[in-house]
Amino acid sequence: MPLRDSARSPCVSSNFLCSWRCRPKLTFTEETLGLKQNAYRKSDRTKKFTSRVDHILKNRSGVGVKSLKIAIDDHLNVDTCHFNSWLQNFITPGIEEVILFPPSTKNKPDYNFPCSLLFDGRGNSIRYLYLNDCAFRPLVGFNCLRSLTKLRLNHVLVTGEELECLISRSFGLEQLELCSCMEIICLKIPFWLDRLSSLTVSSCDKLQVIESRAPNLSTIELYIDPVQLLLGESSRVKNLDLEFIREVNCVSYAINKLPSIVPHLEILTLHSGRERVNTPMVANKFLHLKYLDISLADDDVDETAFGAYDYLSLVSFLDASPVLDTFILSVDQLSMHHDSVTGDDASYLRQIPEHKHDRLKKVQINGFRSAKSMVELTCHILENSSALENLTLDSIFSQLEDADDIVRCSGRKTGECFSKSREMIVEAHKALKVIERYILERVPSTVKLNIRRPCIRCHVTDV
Repeated sequence: MPLRDSARSPCVSSNFLCSWRCRPKLTFTEETLGLKQNAYRKSDRTKKFTSRVDHILKNRSGVGVKSLKIAIDDHLNVDTCHFNSWLQNFITPGIEEVILFPPSTKNKPDYNFPCSLLFDGRGNSIRYLYLNDCAFRPLVGFNCLRSLTKLRLNHVLVTGEELECLISRSFGLEQLELCSCMEIICLKIPFWLDRLSSLTVSSCDKLQVIESRAPNLSTIELYIDPVQLLLGESSRVKNLDLEFIREVNCVSYAINKLPSIVPHLEILTLHSGRERVNTPMVANKFLHLKYLDISLADDDVDETAFGAYDYLSLVSFLDASPVLDTFILSVDQLSMHHDSVTGDDASYLRQIPEHKHDRLKKVQINGFRSAKSMVELTCHILENSSALENLTLDSIFSQLEDADDIVRCSGRKTGECFSKSREMIVEAHKALKVIERYILERVPSTVKLNIRRPCIRCHVTDV
């Protein structure tokens, strides 16, 4: 039953009144309060939002609330006094989940969350806290989130020191997510947070250092520019997802820096929007890496300012990962500036001898190109991976794993494939010819080859 109807029901049902007053989950959004888009003027929508929450508050005390979500859209001019009054009534001892999108002006986090709301045992039962667009200023000695297991801060003004005060006594913390927290320069995670297993940091532009002593931190997701990662000799990070926001050469950085920073890594996912140097050969090894997923794109305006990327150089990564089982390469919207393989190149395909990948079983290349270096990479894998079982070559990357190999649009509710430029469609058909001419004859009988072709309905070309 929608929240608005639930609030009205006590007026006609004494039995439901008792149930409503004990409702454990409250969600206050324009949708749940029945404020249809464009049905009211801005001022009227604000008044109705405020009056309906106030009306619900009169019919329902905060006692028994387990989950509270209040999301105030930017166009609503809700007074912070109203917002604080609602929190004062609904954040009570026993509450477990709090999700807040407070009033804001022009997308600026000008709301200062009153930490006093979490005093007197009010915050000690909270397990999940999500704050958006506000300032949070806990002081030294802050000890109000003892049961916290998941903390998510989005566009929150909080310094590294304040964040350390916030989490220092949250001994059960398991997940920490920080997005666009622009005041954090150094993120320190103490060793006594021994239940912390997952850390996600994105778009924290001033961040320079991440220092974690949490002994069981196993998954890290970083969508930021390069920072100093200090994880300690006892680091047990096994899963790392890395993407640079503005800097280039994420793949090159990873193979040069990560083996010594995360020596126990088993799963590595890399997203590179601008890879300007080829992957170098290195002496360090990823001794435990089993799964490698590399996504390459090119979002540079001047896509001809740099030379074509040498896909064969990715052999360096395979060579540095002696127990690698799965390798996935995705090339999405990459510049068409590359040297296509031609009939005369058959006897001049480069080879890298004495580089065996005996554990590699599954290889998938999404967005396979007619680039000579990509053909060389594929041939190298086929000729030097004795345990290879499955090779998938997707000529036009659709980002749908379950799409049909032929009529790809059947995998979407709209009945159409993702839009692709004519240049990309032409390239996909060229790639198919390259596969037939240079790849097929090199595939051993023990390897299952899966060629994913352009959609016969949406990706047709007359070239």
